[in-house]
Amino acid sequence: MYVPGAVLALCLPCFLSGNVFGYEYGEDYYYNGISNGERLQTKTTQIPCPPQDLSRWEKLFIMLEDSEMKQNMLLQQNEDMVKVEMDSIRKELHKLNNNKACIQASENTCKCISEQINRNLNQAMEQLREAADMYQTQNNDTLQQLLQFSKNQATRLTKLESSSLLGAGLGQVAMKTFSTYPKEQEASNADSGKLERALMATVADLQRVHAQLAFFQRATAHRFLPSGCEMALLFPMRSKHIFAEVTPSMSMSLQSFTICLWAKVTQSLNRTVLFSYGTKKNPQELQLLLARHSVLLTVGGETHLVEAHSVVTDGQWGHFCAAWSSAQGLATLWVNGENVARVPGVAEGHVLPRDGFILLGQERSRSGMYRDLDSSVAFTGKITGVNMWDHVLDAGRIKEYASQDGSCDIRGNVIGWGVSEIIPHGGAQYIN
Repeated sequence: MYVPGAVLALCLPCFLSGNVFGYEYGEDYYYNGISNGERLQTKTTQIPCPPQDLSRWEKLFIMLEDSEMKQNMLLQQNEDMVKVEMDSIRKELHKLNNNKACIQASENTCKCISEQINRNLNQAMEQLREAADMYQTQNNDTLQQLLQFSKNQATRLTKLESSSLLGAGLGQVAMKTFSTYPKEQEASNADSGKLERALMATVADLQRVHAQLAFFQRATAHRFLPSGCEMALLFPMRSKHIFAEVTPSMSMSLQSFTICLWAKVTQSLNRTVLFSYGTKKNPQELQLLLARHSVLLTVGGETHLVEAHSVVTDGQWGHFCAAWSSAQGLATLWVNGENVARVPGVAEGHVLPRDGFILLGQERSRSGMYRDLDSSVAFTGKITGVNMWDHVLDAGRIKEYASQDGSCDIRGNVIGWGVSEIIPHGGAQYIN
């Protein structure tokens, strides 16, 4: 493509130097002068380029041919590379087309799987609903059977009483007619044997009923709240974060008091707090404690202690009362309506300080911060019917409050259960 330009560039110096055709500037190429009478003589024309210059031209043309061949080779190589790239692109496009088909197939498969999962979930939900309905039906049937069984047992008891009366009458008739009517006596003996067997069968049935009733009573005992109480505080575990804070209805600057509450302790350790009143100066100003199977009362600190042994049972409801009077320092402890401890001279003349904190299931820390509470003294179990009075209750009222006949409706004037503010903290909560 660039051969003419290359030739011109190579030949131009030769023309400029004047050696291309073998003459210098100012010389004529032909002798045109003709002398008179002489034959026209022509000077021999000199060869434009000597053999040496011709070899240079040959080299030039060889170089040009080589460059053209190289150019053609490069062009051919470029065409081959383009063909290879085009083939690669065609293959990639073909793969992309195949991938589109795979993607479409995957989408269809996912849709099918999703539909199948939805159908399975719907079937599982339907089965769960059917199982719940069946369980409810079975529970209703079981309840009806228990009611019918109770009715049957009541009927059998009535028959048993009638049979007993009938047996007594038959025995008297047999005794009266024994000496006069021997045959009737034998018949009466036979009837008495039948009656005895019937009575034994009834007694066996009553024993089975008693065992079943005891079983149901044990099964429902953990849900029972004593004395007609409708709610209780649950302390699910022993933790320094689980307690209840009580706000009294009046000042705690008292010279006498009575504290009563129901408690069911899961496990009593060496020191388990039921009720605690503490101030900044004395965090243990007033405490009602459990210690294994014992109950303790402290007033004005641990140096003034009242204790009763072997009166606490883990896992069972108990009614605990503590009373104290500053006049004589008389302190008493009551468990389930019974006076279990009576000690005079306990903090005689002492007055409870005001502006303290009342906690259930925990005691105040010396720093006054909740994060510094002690988990080892924490209560675990249930507490209900917490009441406090600003005077000492008499024995009759304490026994009345310890009964199971709805005494939970009675309220104290310092703390009244269901009236005073009692806020659970941590995992403590109200249950019913």
